[in-house]
Amino acid sequence: MIASSSFIHPMLNVAIKAARAAGVIINRAALDVESVRVSQKMAKDFVTEVDQASENIIIDTLLTAYPDHGILAEESGQTHGNPQSEHIWIIDPLDGTTNFIHGFPFYCVSIALQSKGRIEQAVVYDPTRNDLFTSTRGRGAFMNDRRLRVSKRINLEECLISTGFPFRPEDDIATYLKLASEVMQRTAGLRRPGAAALDLAYVAAGFCDGFFELGLHPWDMAAGSLLITEAGGLVGNFTGEADYLYQRECMAANPKIYAQLVGLLKSYSKFAGVEEKTHTAKLVGQLRKDLGSGE
Repeated sequence: MIASSSFIHPMLNVAIKAARAAGVIINRAALDVESVRVSQKMAKDFVTEVDQASENIIIDTLLTAYPDHGILAEESGQTHGNPQSEHIWIIDPLDGTTNFIHGFPFYCVSIALQSKGRIEQAVVYDPTRNDLFTSTRGRGAFMNDRRLRVSKRINLEECLISTGFPFRPEDDIATYLKLASEVMQRTAGLRRPGAAALDLAYVAAGFCDGFFELGLHPWDMAAGSLLITEAGGLVGNFTGEADYLYQRECMAANPKIYAQLVGLLKSYSKFAGVEEKTHTAKLVGQLRKDLGSGE
């Protein structure tokens, strides 16, 4: 199925324009990446002048078209547009900055529109390959006008799974290594390309069968999550629940593999204990009710 330009939502069209403009800046800088000024937001978390220039052109493009919309951007937060708007653009101007500054060609621009709490439009643009992933809710997901579907594999041991490694000082590396060990032993392979938004786009395209990562922000997940659901996949937190965008844990796959990943990852979720406590409280409440009715 080919996506005709007549079917492209106007807001998606603006997002595509913004992503491509950012891609021009990124590709130009990549020709001489050693001259790019780099600073650290925190240990091992880098930002460059390219991130900032890319973000600026995205915001300018979006707010020129929709001045009443809000912005949630990685580098500048909510300092632009109308934060009270029902329409919020969630932006990562260069996901995979560490890859970029080393000349490792796996990074992307990610732009999503959240309207009334739901992600409605999504663009993930890989400027190194000129691959454009797009989606409008209810209209499918596409890569360069080719309709996307998640993979059809049904056995976890045949699957290629992508992830992200912990790098922040506060990350629990020991727990992650235990988790990664479990996944590696039960799959065909574990990959860590280094740009979550593009990882999610690859799951939507069927290049990878699943994805999981801890510590992500909304701008890492927003666009990719819509690509996946519109490509027939599922995305949520490690317990399998759909509440993930602001919860710092994300898992995605086709439905069959998603269910199997839940079995592996659920015990590592910060929500697992809460779920068990809620279940226990319900049982206790029911027991008290039963005892009360018997008196």
